[in-house]
Order: sequence, then structure tokens, then C-alpha cells
Amino acid sequence: MNSTEPTLAALSSPTLRYFLATRPAFLGVTLFACAIGLATAYYDDGGVSAATAAVTVIFALLAHAGVNVLNDYYDALNGTDAMNTDRIFPYTGGSRFIQNGVLTPRETAVFGATLFGVVMAAGIWLAWISGAGLLAIGAAGLLIGWAYSAPPLRLNSRGAGELCVAVGFGLIAVGADYVQRRGFAALPVVAVASYALLVTNILYINQFPDRAADQAAGKHHWVVRLGAKHARWGYIALICLAYGWLVAMVITERLPALTLIALTSVPISRKAAAELLRHASHPQRLAPAIQTTIVAASAHGLLVSLALALTKAFA
Repeated sequence: MNSTEPTLAALSSPTLRYFLATRPAFLGVTLFACAIGLATAYYDDGGVSAATAAVTVIFALLAHAGVNVLNDYYDALNGTDAMNTDRIFPYTGGSRFIQNGVLTPRETAVFGATLFGVVMAAGIWLAWISGAGLLAIGAAGLLIGWAYSAPPLRLNSRGAGELCVAVGFGLIAVGADYVQRRGFAALPVVAVASYALLVTNILYINQFPDRAADQAAGKHHWVVRLGAKHARWGYIALICLAYGWLVAMVITERLPALTLIALTSVPISRKAAAELLRHASHPQRLAPAIQTTIVAASAHGLLVSLALALTKAFA
């Protein structure tokens, strides 16, 4: 066991224990997806309700937390986290709460289900304020988050995990936008797509250290199917799609020109890609590449949202 991994002795406070079980370090990517959705609503309509924006962000974070907790539960059931000796904590191999005896599988399942229940209640309230379409967005998001790892669908095990992440984070921006404008629009989809693809690369690169354990557990995602040598090019493809999309949307005037400032995250993505190309077959050397992938996605999301807001503010 890595000395930094959670233990019951170190987490005697139940509040801290349950908070850390949500893997809070990863929740920032949801914050930036919300920011893009709020920025698109502001860009089009010029107004954002601080109260509904705050509620949207809080419960989007809780939804992501619930997905993380349930993913830990289902990965404990299929055995992949227990078998994972190549993990890079805290990035891969799960939270280790079940494996290290901090929470029981039942406690984890109940906690995840409770988070989903709270999110559903909040979603109904927000839909009452903003419109019934939000129920469809929220239901789709929770279904994707559950089906990602839960049987019988286990979408990540069938090679659809990347699609789940891209669509899921797209829905967060669409939902945040919907609450503000009280209707559907194309702009949040256009604006969030490049960010969603870069967030997908966080999942993708995390699967390299987990590959051997996932294969043994029957999780046949693309890194398992292709093998480390060939799968590393998938990371490059996602980068090219993300930045290519952003440029194409600016050229076709679907996004304002200032959005191109988000291309300043390209060198960060390129650095992570170089590390992955070099160390794909040596998972213990991938921690810097994983960290850089998270930074690239976060910077990109922040810059896209800022560009939209600034363009509107100075129009």
C-alpha cells in the first residue's frame, strides 16, 4: 500500500472520510464544464442568475461525486481495483477506500445512491424553475454516470467509456446553460466540445496504469484492446479533435475569435502527449503526464468560458 493512500486510522472523522471518498481532486473538471455553460448563457442573453448558477454548480459537483463513489463500488465488485498493482494513487486504481477498509462496499453503495438521490431532488426543483427539459438532461447524465461501470451495461468495459465521458461533460454545460436561458440552444454544445474531449483524455491516459488489472477483470476498454503501444495514438487523436474543433468553430463564426486564447493550452497537451508516447509501456512513469493532462483540460475550460464572458462584456 502506498503511504499516501487512505486508511481508517488516518480518517477517524466520518465527515472527512465521506468527503474524501468522493475523490474531490477530480471534481474541478465539472466546475469548468459548468462555467462554460454559464458563459454561453451570458454570451447569448447577457444575464445569469447567481442563485440558480450556484445551485447548478453545487449539484453538478454532487452528481460527479456520486459517479465517482459508485464507480469505486462497481470496480470493487469486479475486482479490478483489488488486483491493480500498477496504480498511481490518487489518479488511478480508484480511491482505495474499500480496498483499505476505510468504507465497506455497502457503505460505499449507500453513499453513492444517496448522492444520486439528492441530485435528483435538486434537479426536480431546478426543472420547476427553468423548464422540464432539464429533467431529460439530468436523467441522461445520471444514467450515463451509472451505466459507465454498473452491470449489466458496464459501458467502459465495452469500449464506450470515452464516449460516456465526452457526452457526460457536454451535458453538464448544456444543463448549466439551460437553467439560465430556460430552453435548449446549440451554443453550449459547440463551446464545450473541445473541453469535453480534453477531459476524455484524462480518463484515457489513466487507463494505461490500470490496463493489466482491467484486462484481468474483463474491462475491455480501448487501451486494453489496442495495447499500450498502439493505444497511445488515441490520446493524440483526441487532442487533435479537440483543438481542431475549436479552430473550426471560430473559422465558421460559431464561436467568437477571442475563444482562440484557449489554444494556449496546446503546449501543455503536447507536453503530456510526449510523456505518454515515451512511457506508455511503463505505467509507473506516467504520473507527470496524467497531472499535465488534467492541467491542460482545466486551463482550456477556464479560457473558453472567460473568452465567451469577456466577448459579451466588451461587445
